[in-house]
Amino acid sequence: MLERRADGGQRIGRAVGGAVRIAEAEPHHLALGELEIGEELLVDRLVVDRVQRARTVRRDDVLAVEHPGRAHVADVESRHPVELGDREKRDAHASAHGEPVPHPQQQLDDALTGHEGRGEGYLERPTRPLPRPTEDDQTTSHATRPDRDALFLALGEEVFDLLVIGGGITGAGVARDAALRGLRVALVEQHDYASGTSSRSSRLVHGGVRYLEHGELGLVFESSRERRTLQRIAPHLVRPLAFTWPVYEGARVPRWKLGAGLLLYDVLSLFRNRRHERLDARAVHASEPTLRTEALVGGARYWDAATDDIRLTLATVLSAQRAGAVVLNHARVVGLVRRDGRVAGATVANTLDDATTTVHARVVVNATGPWSDDVERMADGQAGAAVRGSKGVHVSVPRARVGNTSAVTLTAPQDGRVMFVLPAGYYTIIGTTDSYDASRPEEVHATSADVTYLLDAANHYFPAAQLTERDVVSAWAGLRPLAAPGATGAPSSASREHSIVESAPGLVRVTGGKLTTFRSMAEEIVDRVERLLGQAPTASRTAQLPLVGGDLRDAQEEVAHAVAATGDEAIARRLVLAYGTAWHGVWSLTQADPALATPVEPGLPYLHAELLHAVTHEQASTLGDLLIRRTPVAFETWDHGRSAARRIAHTVGHWMRWTDVEVDDAVASYDREMTKIFRVADD
Repeated sequence: MLERRADGGQRIGRAVGGAVRIAEAEPHHLALGELEIGEELLVDRLVVDRVQRARTVRRDDVLAVEHPGRAHVADVESRHPVELGDREKRDAHASAHGEPVPHPQQQLDDALTGHEGRGEGYLERPTRPLPRPTEDDQTTSHATRPDRDALFLALGEEVFDLLVIGGGITGAGVARDAALRGLRVALVEQHDYASGTSSRSSRLVHGGVRYLEHGELGLVFESSRERRTLQRIAPHLVRPLAFTWPVYEGARVPRWKLGAGLLLYDVLSLFRNRRHERLDARAVHASEPTLRTEALVGGARYWDAATDDIRLTLATVLSAQRAGAVVLNHARVVGLVRRDGRVAGATVANTLDDATTTVHARVVVNATGPWSDDVERMADGQAGAAVRGSKGVHVSVPRARVGNTSAVTLTAPQDGRVMFVLPAGYYTIIGTTDSYDASRPEEVHATSADVTYLLDAANHYFPAAQLTERDVVSAWAGLRPLAAPGATGAPSSASREHSIVESAPGLVRVTGGKLTTFRSMAEEIVDRVERLLGQAPTASRTAQLPLVGGDLRDAQEEVAHAVAATGDEAIARRLVLAYGTAWHGVWSLTQADPALATPVEPGLPYLHAELLHAVTHEQASTLGDLLIRRTPVAFETWDHGRSAARRIAHTVGHWMRWTDVEVDDAVASYDREMTKIFRVADD
């Protein structure tokens, strides 16, 4: 059985017979009480990696640990506990009577495919056996790919305390919090983690200075606190960013009002954030030389934080998994399970191969954002709309055209709405729009009017830029899932507060909220879940424990180490700021195969090693997973990564064991996804 440690981690319990034998020159025995999830163990110079993978094969009895190189499992136990001696007697009896004795690899295949000891209706079809390492297959020398089939099997093996539907930032936060409290948690995501709203944000973790205008002081206070918390638990992903706010004659927000608002902003952050500075016109110009100087009267500088919204979501998912949650992407809920008048789980389809299974849970949380109403109607076909979508559009352009040195806060000349011009490496992101949109979440897209609105605003304040649609590298849109009761009036003034309700017995729906407050929102949700489970809420520990890679003491020192290892500052910064202390594991792949140290796209700092790491450690299963959500190649290339997709398709296909037909299908699927995400079309 699994033994919970006081610090919230988990220790793998005993295997049948008390050991897993790793075969190399001679057998080695490891007491499973010594193996910690996710830990690398040195056994006679053999590193046994991905211990976590062994645990996901079976929930209570560990079946196997695969060494990433030539070592393989030499002894695997059945699903049901038996003593090692009894098992040897059974095999001896079978051999004496001419009955076949399963080879160890066959036992592992049986375990993974569910043939041995599988209950009635457990899975609707057998799953694919784990690929066997071969001497001439160099990819297996890097790591063992997590087996989706094993994870899919694990979803149907037990009654979970909590099933989370949705792998965006909210669902990821809920799964992590609940798992750290000791609940048995499963999370499923219909597409890929952060593939919806969580990848279409302004990439900011901010206190919400613009919410001050609407009197939402509580939200600003909470946001400021959470910004500070996220900078502590994920310093590589949430980093301080300076904002310049210029003020012009006749501005909707005059200089005195801006100063008063930013003073209140400092107060609500308890003066723990870097305090704002008032700037005269000369100081504003010195800070941002390409800003329009005509009628400039001054401004201010204040501090918020930048983030990588996708990797923040992914780090939270991986942290939930490390805490014991079973998490799986490309797993769509196609129906809810009812028992005794309560929602008691869901039917889940693996969208990559159409297998289905039933996930049983005592409580289900609907954290699907703009898809929330779809799930609600599975419980009640007459359910009304709980979510109103507000479309936000961003565009990216070459940073050299704009010339901004840092972030700039502006009020759009067209309607006075607050918007941002943000640095993003070689690019500048301009955003965002805010308009109600009734489109299906997967169909939302930017229009020419949206793009023109953003470019006109940028050109007004940066007159030398002279941006046109030809300068737009990428334009993308996302839906903010505003809680419908609060989504009245202009969308920019609609509340960003969240709503948590038990919409049906056993089903908790969360709507609204914002990226910055996902952790505190998750804490509140799990408190509600524990009450529904009949227990008093236990203390959340998510504000104290770092996310995966977040145990970073000094980012600049870590970057210096990475520069020494890689010989390239841009690549070093990318690795450290994306993976934190886990960057070593990504870079180490290049030692076995130097070709992995080459960029996926010339001129960009994203390495082939990141792709392999994403396949082996981050559940990346499609080209879109790799080029949109594990690396941002799609956002930073004029063709949205299409040429890169064609270059890497066969290599990725080799890692994934794709056929030639599957490689072609993967490229075609990527093309369709790019068209859907980045299209600019008038309805």
